Amino acid sequence: MARKQFDLIVFDWDGTLMDSTATIVKCIQDSARDLGLPVPDKRAASYVIGLGLQDAMEAAMPDIDPKYYPKMVERYRHHYLSKDNDLTLFDGVRDMLTELSQAGYFLAVATGKSRVGLNRALNAAKLLSIFDATRCADETFSKPNPAMLQELTRELGQDMRRTLMIGDTTHDLQMAINAGAGGVAVHYGAHSRQELAALNPMFAADSVAELHGWLTANA
Repeated sequence: MARKQFDLIVFDWDGTLMDSTATIVKCIQDSARDLGLPVPDKRAASYVIGLGLQDAMEAAMPDIDPKYYPKMVERYRHHYLSKDNDLTLFDGVRDMLTELSQAGYFLAVATGKSRVGLNRALNAAKLLSIFDATRCADETFSKPNPAMLQELTRELGQDMRRTLMIGDTTHDLQMAINAGAGGVAVHYGAHSRQELAALNPMFAADSVAELHGWLTANA
């Protein structure tokens, strides 16, 4: 696979590599129920996926007393921890990442997960060694702030103009725009086709296989 446009490919985690969107939505809703708060609908709960936990709770439930946000985070972690062992990578992810790595691309993750959460997920998926660097929302500014991409390119000595961000949310694409990186969307995660299309990604994939094929031909 000859590199054409990019040297560093950065992936979002939840909803892009890991099939976790429905689980995250349910955990947010269950957390609200635990606390007797208005339960956000599926659209509101899925829209905030990719943000740091506190930011996500504030965006999903903007009208509640702010004192409840730390409690929502605590309940969310409780529910998610009971389910994350059941989560799996989307079909084709492992082969795609292996091929990209063997072709010499730098690979990274930029995620709204915590460091503890991402490390646990990487370990469970046996992907710890495939990525050259990772950034989490509890280490720097949350998406769509460009900080994650800026820090990853600095750490790996890469040019932002030859860096590609791939994600399932507008937060991912807006972060790429803010940083000056390329952006590719996937349609099988949290945000709708219309929301993603509004940010003019270079490409939008309906499946991991389609994403893999585009990267092989164009990255």
